[in-house]
Amino acid sequence: MIKKVSQKLLYYLIKGALVVVPVAGAVFLIIWAVAAVDNTLNLTSHFLQDEQGHPLYIPGIGILTVMCMLILVGLIFTNLVTEPIRAWLKRSINKIPLFNTLYSSIKDFTEAFVGDAKKFNEPVLVLVNETGLKKIGFLTQRDLEKIGLPDEVVVYFPYSYSVAGQVVVVKSSQVQKLNMSATDAMKLVVSGGVSGIE
Repeated sequence: MIKKVSQKLLYYLIKGALVVVPVAGAVFLIIWAVAAVDNTLNLTSHFLQDEQGHPLYIPGIGILTVMCMLILVGLIFTNLVTEPIRAWLKRSINKIPLFNTLYSSIKDFTEAFVGDAKKFNEPVLVLVNETGLKKIGFLTQRDLEKIGLPDEVVVYFPYSYSVAGQVVVVKSSQVQKLNMSATDAMKLVVSGGVSGIE
């Protein structure tokens, strides 16, 4: 009797964990990211003080500041900044050695997710070796003729349970298009293969 009750309790404990842990984990990561950004960019703490003279922290001001700033910059760059000014800005950034590398890498990575030319939208299956080992990735560059690799393509392999990944160059003949959405493919890889196939 006690053994049966213990088994049932353990079963419910596991079932509860399967429901709560992913939700709590996702909520925790979002709250942590938002709080970190909000805390870093909360300008009120620099010029507002409470009765004791301590910096006054108003939750949400940092995020609101970032959103307003992004909307303002987007509005200005879309409607007021002309093509010659953009070209001049690009040339100026290219002249700053370290900043140029960081800026262009972050810009390309950001545009790959949210820009007009999204890159992580073509999931592929890559034959890795002659034993038949295959990896799921995302085709990010089709044409490498400029660097002397006419029959090669670039594939990005995200790591499971991580925001990091690996970029490889492979023969285009070893790359097979997958019959699934980019979102499902990313879920499948990032989850270690346990979700994304419904």
